[in-house]
Amino acid sequence: MTDAVAPGWRHLPAVASALAFAGFVSLVPAVVAGGAPTLALPWVPALGVEAAFRLDGLGLAFALLVTGIGALILLYAASYFRTDRRLGSLLLTLSAFEIAMLGVVTADDLVTLFVFWEATTITSWLLVGFDHERGAARAAALQALVITAAGGLALLAGLLLMGMTAGSWRLSGLGALQTSTAYPLILGLVVVAAFAKSAQWPFHFWLPNAMAAPTPVSAYLHSATMVKAGVYLLARLAPNLGDTALWHGLLIPAGAITMLIGAVWALRQTDLKLMLAWTTLMGLGLMTLLLGVGTPAAITAAVGFLLVHALYKAGLFLAVGMIEKGAGSRNYTDLGALARAMPVTTVVVTLAAAAMAGLPPFLGFVAKELIYAATLGNLLLTLAVVVANALMVACAGMIALRPFAGPPRSPNPTPGDPVWGLRLGPVVLAVLGLGFGLLPMLAENWLIGPMHHSVAAAPLEGHLGLWHGLGLPLGLSVATWALGLGIYLNLNRLRDGLAAAEPRLPRTEAWYDALMAGLFGVARAITAATQTGRATSYLRVTFAVLAVMVWGALLTGPIAWPSLAQLRAATFIDWAITAIVLASIAIVLRSRSRLTAIAALGGVGSGIAFIFILYGATDVAMTQLFVEILVVVFLGLAMVRLPTAGDLPFRRLNALVAAALGIGATVAVLAVLGTPLDPVLSTFFEANSYPEAHGRNIVNVILVDFRGFDTLGEISVVVIAAVAAIAVLKRRVR
Repeated sequence: MTDAVAPGWRHLPAVASALAFAGFVSLVPAVVAGGAPTLALPWVPALGVEAAFRLDGLGLAFALLVTGIGALILLYAASYFRTDRRLGSLLLTLSAFEIAMLGVVTADDLVTLFVFWEATTITSWLLVGFDHERGAARAAALQALVITAAGGLALLAGLLLMGMTAGSWRLSGLGALQTSTAYPLILGLVVVAAFAKSAQWPFHFWLPNAMAAPTPVSAYLHSATMVKAGVYLLARLAPNLGDTALWHGLLIPAGAITMLIGAVWALRQTDLKLMLAWTTLMGLGLMTLLLGVGTPAAITAAVGFLLVHALYKAGLFLAVGMIEKGAGSRNYTDLGALARAMPVTTVVVTLAAAAMAGLPPFLGFVAKELIYAATLGNLLLTLAVVVANALMVACAGMIALRPFAGPPRSPNPTPGDPVWGLRLGPVVLAVLGLGFGLLPMLAENWLIGPMHHSVAAAPLEGHLGLWHGLGLPLGLSVATWALGLGIYLNLNRLRDGLAAAEPRLPRTEAWYDALMAGLFGVARAITAATQTGRATSYLRVTFAVLAVMVWGALLTGPIAWPSLAQLRAATFIDWAITAIVLASIAIVLRSRSRLTAIAALGGVGSGIAFIFILYGATDVAMTQLFVEILVVVFLGLAMVRLPTAGDLPFRRLNALVAAALGIGATVAVLAVLGTPLDPVLSTFFEANSYPEAHGRNIVNVILVDFRGFDTLGEISVVVIAAVAAIAVLKRRVR
């Protein structure tokens, strides 16, 4: 294949992302000093909704991760797919996702937050299904879309409740909502949205399945950015919703379960990319658990580990892409002794895996010490975290040792490090993990401290450092490394045990499969019942549903039923027109001739046109007459072309449905006419038609300006129907 994007242009998205990163870096001093740059643009003033953005410590840290890692991954993708004709669309979609994610982490308006949240859902769906010709990619994209979009609907309801409860649509102006009667419902909806987006149990299974996406997509969406959107949401709303028994009861168990599931099943994998996906679950679960604990120390640990995880996990995902490009496989059972042939890849993987294992002097070690210090008050949580971290040590050993040691083996007979475009991103991320570990004060001052202040509404307690003396956290770190080494040395035995146990364990996504099977079953049943291929059947079902809706409103709503006084007020001409209409209807129902029925149907329309004339709506009456003439002429021409089928049968069910709908509509109209007229709309249009729309004909102004989109929709429907009719008639002629 030839280049789909010219070499000089394919790096532009990476350059743009790097410039955005530089712009956010320039704001670091102001945010560190306690400032929060804001921007508000009018959007829906009538509802108090603005496109409002605010950059505090939490938003700035995420913006730096989104743009910084985004620039490296866009550069990586430009090289990874440099001869792929789909490169342009991939770069465009990745850039759109980056913009959406930036909107999420900087939005200060609830409606703005939701719009960008859903934009990340749509763009991530496109990215996961990038290889849309593969069934596995389409299924994974659909699963991710269904789960995250359902979470988005929950978020919409939660945000609306928050805005109405707090009396403000600004995130920075919500205040504490824990004492509100709507608090349990608000928290439940927000938690569902966050859990769905960040793949927390029981929604966790979609993330490993989403590894059907290309490696750059996995590195960006499923390690550094999108899956952390749920964690961001919980951290952002912690001051408004956190520190309650319900908060602890929802976040801590779900985070712990997700953490352990991800850590255990990572050992089961031989595909390095899939292994990293399961370890991502471990990291997301750990962050959720720490936010659930909610103490200042736990918040420090959560935001510190968030930074560490973004750096080493994105670096490892990109490094796996380097292994796949250079050696021809990412399954470690196919690889061995790559250290000499791929020295750059070996160094990158070693550095990133060391940060993942929490070894000194990497920032991962600092974060692990913070985690242990934050969970010491709960023995059960401490043990769970130690076990999960020990499993991560074993996984780090699998990634850093298995492909690069042992006897030589590789699908590519001449393995080697890939081109510079694939090296730069992983090298930078791996070096940052080491650099921040050697100089933790930089991470504290620029990122972790401001993030902690935004979430805890208080300055960071103490300082980050590689050495805090001999203590229980250090002892737990040593125990973690020892346990991780033991797991690694017995890896094959443990993997065999997991393989034997897997068929007997309940499938975690069984509820999703059952739900989708039920939905498809209901859809098939409804389709079989309604899509019969006969227009009369479609009309009967449609009119029956309308009749049920009309009578339901009449019987349950606060509607004044028509009175006899309305009937007594009818004049002779009213009764005469009614008689003509009823006689025409009777002829339509009982006629055995198509042409006679069509002519009688025109009599019904003509009677309605006379009613319009009586009440002064001459223009509407003329429209009605023109329509009736066209209907009679067109139907007559169509009937001439139809084959002779004998007399028209009388369908009692059709007559019953028509009567139910017609009588219901009549009663509803009479009930409305018997209700005192509320002139608020008439007054509004009279007062605003000329000054607002510069029109003297109020009816025309309503049609063209006040309800212009509605009129455009009606015209579009008529045009589509006309085109369809022409196509059908031409097909009939042929």
